[in-house]
Amino acid sequence: MSKKTKYTKGPAGRLKIVRDFLPRPEELVFRDEGVKVTIALSKRSVDFFKNEARKHNTQYQRMIRRLLDAYAEHHV
Repeated sequence: MSKKTKYTKGPAGRLKIVRDFLPRPEELVFRDEGVKVTIALSKRSVDFFKNEARKHNTQYQRMIRRLLDAYAEHHV
């Protein structure tokens, strides 16, 4: 994202509050049945999940899977 956001004074227009439905990292440690897939993720994302997984003594792949499950469940 090389385009910079330019902020101006004045009304922001119609705003919509979006409920935060994503789980906290510690809520992503539960185990569920999985299917093997290959996916390329950003280094920043993988580093984040590895760090959080260490804090909660779990696997980072499991946390990523739970996050995707929560997203999919919200949009069913």
